Amino acid sequence: MNPGGVGFANGGSLVKEVVYDRETILTRVGELAREIEGVYSAEDRLLLVGVLKGAFIFLSDLARALRIPAQIDFISVSSYGDGQVSSGRVRIEQHPRMPVEGRNVLLVEDIVDSGITLDQVVSLLLEWGAATVETCALLHKRIASPDHEPRFVGFDAPNVFLVGYGLDHAEDFRHLPYIASL
Repeated sequence: MNPGGVGFANGGSLVKEVVYDRETILTRVGELAREIEGVYSAEDRLLLVGVLKGAFIFLSDLARALRIPAQIDFISVSSYGDGQVSSGRVRIEQHPRMPVEGRNVLLVEDIVDSGITLDQVVSLLLEWGAATVETCALLHKRIASPDHEPRFVGFDAPNVFLVGYGLDHAEDFRHLPYIASL
């Protein structure tokens, strides 16, 4: 499906193909919420920690789809810069503001490709004293085997550079209501 020439006035790249449309994404987010509810209850005091900036839209939709209470916080990390390939170095730019010590944490990630970011953030959350840490990734490329494999996965994604629904390239394309390839 061609998204009809979505581009930017600054001469940014056009997206090539819609990989997951908005309806498909929202249906799967609802299914993920039901899967999460099968593991956690209100008594678990679940803390959703979204990885900024890519997971913010996914986290928002997921939190609204959950029928159990959950608190929300964010962690900001950087590993891409302006490129399309991870640098392999993860830099923490913002720590969660809420204490994670003793909490059941669900790390909400936009995409897992190399698994480096996921592994390092899970390790940090455990180091900071989280009682449990599970992960929920909207997309998983399955090109690597992270030490901390996501428990909940929205879609097995193709090994192409994806944008939209929070995912970006050099801060562009996050606003798209679907996920597309560049």
